[in-house]
Amino acid sequence: MHIKDAKRIVIKIGSSSLTHENGKPNLRKIEKFARVVSDLKNSGKEIVLVSSGAIAVGVGRLGLAERPTTTRGKQAAAAVGQCDLMSLYDRFFSEYGYVPAQILMTRDVVDNEERRNNVKNTIEALLEYGAIPIINENDSVSFEEILFGDNDNLSAIVAGLASADALVILTDIDGFYDSNPKENEDARLISHVKEITDEMMSAAGGSDSNRGTGGMHTKLEAAHYATNLGIAVQIMSGDNPYNLYDLFEGHIIGTFFEPKHKD
Repeated sequence: MHIKDAKRIVIKIGSSSLTHENGKPNLRKIEKFARVVSDLKNSGKEIVLVSSGAIAVGVGRLGLAERPTTTRGKQAAAAVGQCDLMSLYDRFFSEYGYVPAQILMTRDVVDNEERRNNVKNTIEALLEYGAIPIINENDSVSFEEILFGDNDNLSAIVAGLASADALVILTDIDGFYDSNPKENEDARLISHVKEITDEMMSAAGGSDSNRGTGGMHTKLEAAHYATNLGIAVQIMSGDNPYNLYDLFEGHIIGTFFEPKHKD
């Protein structure tokens, strides 16, 4: 299945695509992103968002010099930032006639069958009502035993819970390379991946951003999880949200990971 044919799509957007280096919200990018997602909804797509950014926005709002390293510091920043982030989403999506809905999750929700079904039912109902579910880890109350750890893996889990056709991961580089393009100018973009190998995992570097938690390695982990569920995965740059139009018009952009065929 090609991404352009997907009807139900989970889009994961990272902190670096939502904020400036100082942690302040990048209003231009968020506005563009909301416009594109709304337009995709207008075309008949069902969209679920997995959005990072709460801690980064909280750091900026609190005027902190850097991202906290302690759990309590991250929780406090997330509590402040999540309010700001959802306020921005509400403002921009409302301009295009759509209602955002917040869902905060911890890993124990996924591990518990009853809670897992509650989340699935909530997502399904919100999509039926035409709302846009916006999901994030519940950082303000999470502790080590119930952490997802990063929103890349959370997005793959959400894609499974939502019975999505495709998962699009927006990141700070334009796809998966055979080596780190920020360190090797001869690095080659791989546009199509049939199977994620151990060699690919070892080639995946970390994140250069001080605003997020995941690097390319976690994105490959997420792609591996989702494709094994039969979900197509696309990793691409989130720098220009308008590139999503090209993607859903069938253009080659970023890296496409083939889904495994369901038995």
